Amino acid sequence: MQLAKRVESITPSSTLAITAKAGELKAQGYDVIGLGAGQPDFNTPKFIIDAAMEAANAGHTKYTPTAGLPELKEAIIGKLKRDQGFNYDKSQIIVGNGAKHVLYLLFQALLNPGDEVIIPAPYWVSYPEQVKLAGGVPVTITTTEEKHFKIRVEDLEQVVTSRTKALILSSPSNPTGMIYSKEELESIAAFCIAHDILIVSDEIYEKLVYNGNVFYSIAQISEEVQAHTVIINGVSKSHSMTGWRIGYAAGDQVLIKAMTNVASHSTSNPASVSQYATIAAYNGPQESIETMRQAFEKRLNTIFPRLSELPGITCVKPQGAFYLFPNIRKMSESCGFAHVSDWVTALLDEEKVAVVPGAGFGMPDFIRLSYATSLENLENALDRIEHFIQKHIN
Repeated sequence: MQLAKRVESITPSSTLAITAKAGELKAQGYDVIGLGAGQPDFNTPKFIIDAAMEAANAGHTKYTPTAGLPELKEAIIGKLKRDQGFNYDKSQIIVGNGAKHVLYLLFQALLNPGDEVIIPAPYWVSYPEQVKLAGGVPVTITTTEEKHFKIRVEDLEQVVTSRTKALILSSPSNPTGMIYSKEELESIAAFCIAHDILIVSDEIYEKLVYNGNVFYSIAQISEEVQAHTVIINGVSKSHSMTGWRIGYAAGDQVLIKAMTNVASHSTSNPASVSQYATIAAYNGPQESIETMRQAFEKRLNTIFPRLSELPGITCVKPQGAFYLFPNIRKMSESCGFAHVSDWVTALLDEEKVAVVPGAGFGMPDFIRLSYATSLENLENALDRIEHFIQKHIN
């Protein structure tokens, strides 16, 4: 069968692929520790589940407006006002089937063939693929450990062209967990305004920050910067609702309307009961977020020192999200593996520990380990990784 060229150029999600392989091994009876999943290991808070059940029992199981229930938009507007002091109108909000879907709608509505989108590497695996699916050209800036995986204005100056349409910023970042400071964001924002570049601010991990670090949205800098920014967020990480598939975008109403038109011919609307659950998530008690945040912080502070002590590994301590992103190239070579991806495959085969190779994030010398699992699992996984290294190292 002759497939569309846009599909043939797409690389499957490496995070979902490693999770699927780990699942297959588990189904075969193996004791697999999965450190690949990008989702909290906590259940959705009960009051949110109850709200969804009440909505279903009340008959709220029909189509909704494409861009989301008015009540949900109001809840999102309230959240943005409460957390960052933003003022948005319902015409500036679209709700989609997860933040990933909202990003897809954004690029479909924004990009013409050949338009360029600047993407700092390491990046979330779907950014460049979604840009390509929309006919755009992903332009990557490879960051370094020494600069804590952050871009500077001088980096942007090296890649900006007349075709540059947007810049994607992820803070806290997946996969590095790094957070941009207000001062760093101010210089980036000034550059984007000067070159009329749309800022796509992925803030899905905003609630998961640790050890005194603070999240700051680039759109908080000024009303002018806010007008140049599309905020991407949702309840997947903050409220442990990955399977409910609710995300949103807040931005220019012309762009939001275009995204809504695309959604009307693809998904019609987000799941009705999930929308009612999200209303409860944003309007109800928020204590569960802090409970989860504290658990992740404890895990990070427990396992980071031990990981850093392994031979041939360097790792910048994350400030947020729930991933470690160590450079293992030297260690991998010492173990006799030509490529980090080969090391990852052997680790899963021999020790039944699943991690994600960094190539999918644009950094092939690295791996991503999720600490969204119990401390017991994390300690056990590090035992197995240490044993694997000792067995293979020359």
